[in-house]
Amino acid sequence: MPSAATELKQIGPYEILALIAEGGMGTVYRARHRESGELVAVKVFPAAMASNPVLVQRFEQEFRAASRLIHPNIVRALEFGRDGKLPYIVMELVEGESLGQRVERLGRLPEAEAVAYIVQVAQGLHQAHRQGIIHRDVKPDNILVDSRGQAKLADLGLVKDLDADLNLTRTGRGLGTPHFMAPEQFRNAKNADVRCDVYSLGATLYMLVTGQLPFRGCSPLDAWIRKIHNDLPSPRQLRADLSERVDWAIRRAMSADPDKRPADCREFVEDLSGQRMREAGPFFEPIESPQGDWFVRYATLEGHIITRKGPLAAIRRALQGGKCGRLEQVQVAVYADGPFVPLQEFPELRDLLIQPGVLSLPRAGSRSTQGQAAVPETSGPQTPSRNSALSSAVRSSVQPTATSSGAAPVMAARDAATEVPSVPAEKPTAIPPPHPITKLPADVAEKARSRIKPHETARSSQTDWLSWLAVLVFVLIGFFLGWFLLR
Repeated sequence: MPSAATELKQIGPYEILALIAEGGMGTVYRARHRESGELVAVKVFPAAMASNPVLVQRFEQEFRAASRLIHPNIVRALEFGRDGKLPYIVMELVEGESLGQRVERLGRLPEAEAVAYIVQVAQGLHQAHRQGIIHRDVKPDNILVDSRGQAKLADLGLVKDLDADLNLTRTGRGLGTPHFMAPEQFRNAKNADVRCDVYSLGATLYMLVTGQLPFRGCSPLDAWIRKIHNDLPSPRQLRADLSERVDWAIRRAMSADPDKRPADCREFVEDLSGQRMREAGPFFEPIESPQGDWFVRYATLEGHIITRKGPLAAIRRALQGGKCGRLEQVQVAVYADGPFVPLQEFPELRDLLIQPGVLSLPRAGSRSTQGQAAVPETSGPQTPSRNSALSSAVRSSVQPTATSSGAAPVMAARDAATEVPSVPAEKPTAIPPPHPITKLPADVAEKARSRIKPHETARSSQTDWLSWLAVLVFVLIGFFLGWFLLR
């Protein structure tokens, strides 16, 4: 045990019992309140940094942000205090281990277990985002799992409050852990948004299901270069038994282009489960899809609006086979009378349209090509068994224990969406006019003739010989035909 644990015996009204973890922004201890006997975790600010007002202000901001978040999947902040000039934060004590420790101890986790942890964290993170708080440092070491298997997001030391930006992050300075940070966060952590946390959540799931640190062995600069080109083996390349849906969801969340990522944590959970989700208090709740026919509407090149229906599996095959035209213009509904909404609104079909994308940079290199080749686009229908197992894992994560016995209420698509106008007809592609013929200079034309003359002569001789042969054959046929008729 480090000496830090033995040096500090008490702080404020708390008795220090043991060292839990050490980090750049403080040391976390297991402690007990001397009067009530309550066991807590106390994060003590480093004494050597106490004279830095900016860092102290960030430490206080961590408490204010955490104290506003009351969610089963976020570690609660209970109290902020000072022992002399040394500030500290009192938090709830989570009896368990971090996901980083769990992977280090067990290796890669079963797919359903890993997805269940990430869904729980996504629910807490989504509520933080709804309150204008960006975490900016989501990673396995900041996710704690208690003895009941409940995951809790901790360490809001790099949190960004969108409503009360204290200008603690200078433009051009990146904050976070390089292996799990979004590429745009390297350049400017001040402008980090929800999609940065979604990237980190996807990178965390990458490590859970593969057992490997993303972009391992890279310096921060090399990691950024590889990130902007999606130069990372897909999870299925490292784990062949991983479902295609989870593989696609991770790669989409880790897209270099923020616009290619899910817009929020709810959409990321939809990608993982292949089901639409709605918010039910602090949790996500699946919206049951109808068991009957689905309906797709698209326009032909002639401008005719076509509506097709069929089971979901048949609709997927038709869309994959290109039988419904351009996917960007296809509209889908679960009822014959609509409402018809764009394809990407349905998680069951979204993977057919959206694929991870790299950043568009001024300079292009061979690394970009290698990066795209290293991440194959494997989007396809799941087998029913894999879908069922994955959906069950997500269901167990998105619903609280107290209500797990009841069936999730069904929200009809007609109540959840608004009417969307019909898809406009595609215009036939106009054939461009031929390019004007440019007359070559005389000397250039003569050189060209001299180069191709032998070939033209040979071709001309061959053509003449075949022509005379054809004439001879026709003459002979005519001669024998006349002789036969005269007889």
